[in-house]
Amino acid sequence: MEPAEGPEAVSFHGDEEIIEVVELGPPGPDDLADEMEDVDFDDEGAEEPDAEGWETEEDERVEDGMEVQDDSDVTFSLHSASVFCVSLDPKTNTLAVTGGEDDKAFVWRVSDGELLFECSGHKDSVTCAGFSHDSVFVATGDMSGLIKVWRVDAKEEVWSFEVGDLEWMEWHPQAHVLLAGTADGNSWMWKIPSGDCKTFQGPACPATCGKILPDGKRAVVGYEDGTMRIWDLKQGTSLHVLKGQDGHQDPLTCVASNQDGSLIMTGSVDCYTKLVNSTTGKVVCVFKMENMAPKAPAGQSEEAESNSVESLGFCNVMPLVAVGYLNGTLAIYDLSTQSLRHTCQHKSGIVQLLWEENSAVVYTCSLDGAVRLWDARSGKMISEYRGHSAEILDFAVNKDASIVVTTSGDHQAKVFCVQRPDR
Repeated sequence: MEPAEGPEAVSFHGDEEIIEVVELGPPGPDDLADEMEDVDFDDEGAEEPDAEGWETEEDERVEDGMEVQDDSDVTFSLHSASVFCVSLDPKTNTLAVTGGEDDKAFVWRVSDGELLFECSGHKDSVTCAGFSHDSVFVATGDMSGLIKVWRVDAKEEVWSFEVGDLEWMEWHPQAHVLLAGTADGNSWMWKIPSGDCKTFQGPACPATCGKILPDGKRAVVGYEDGTMRIWDLKQGTSLHVLKGQDGHQDPLTCVASNQDGSLIMTGSVDCYTKLVNSTTGKVVCVFKMENMAPKAPAGQSEEAESNSVESLGFCNVMPLVAVGYLNGTLAIYDLSTQSLRHTCQHKSGIVQLLWEENSAVVYTCSLDGAVRLWDARSGKMISEYRGHSAEILDFAVNKDASIVVTTSGDHQAKVFCVQRPDR
């Protein structure tokens, strides 16, 4: 893709290189849909790689002695095992889809937990689930690679496909196009419901995380070997590859982009967070928490306490980013100075974080079963919500930041009302 005309310079202080961030004017929905119509999809059959089992870490469960406290307003209890994923429908925020270790996925009403329909037919743990941008379709994917798409209003399956072991799945922000990454290193893209297919061949290792950028024309994919690639979705070509010193030394765990897609952030098991200019493919700066995982004393062979970047995200209203670590540290970094602004400590590992859409409030869920709201300007905790008797595995926040929906190892999903009069 050709760089946009008229870049605006963004200065970063310190020893880092001064870069230019290109403002990408967001095309309209119709333009993006037309772009995707022009993509040449190849009909390729799904491969059947050796399936490897994936076990939940029972030792991560919350201790039985945790105090019983339920701040939730609605509890969804139809799952019979750990609930791994949740998404809210983008159009109305009234529906949730959850998938679990019981090989089941359900679409249900957030207001009262009423079941709309079951996404039946999966044969392995459902680890990915999400609605299309207009809430017309909902997609569910299981670990073995069976992906199904359902039409929400008709409550019926309209498409299915089987790939290798599934790592992640995401809808296109403006078109009925689905992208998924698999353990064989490939990323797959389909038009829904026609099923026209295109593949993006990565290195011979799992494509561990991925995200379609806001322009709808590119996607960033992270891999187990520490590399990151930016793909042109229309041409099927790799625009940039970060590897070696520019990449990570361990598997990537998460990727994110800012609102206009000019900046990408990557997180890894190596505890580094890298900020990348998506137009040039150059690393702008690197964030690394000091003393995050102390080394064992000399002469001792004990492994250092394990740590990794588990989740990250950009604030929409201030030049801030948040990084959540497995050791329970939430780090708030200032982009304009490339410096650490706050650390917010949790007693157990952070599973995921999300920013409010229109404020500097960041939400975290952790292995201790609590959801917390943090003011990124002050680094202070605003509030805490409990209700699960095991670790929270995923959560979603609605657009006006009035509710949070969580899923947990306790076999339940819960809805928390978090609206405050002063926000």
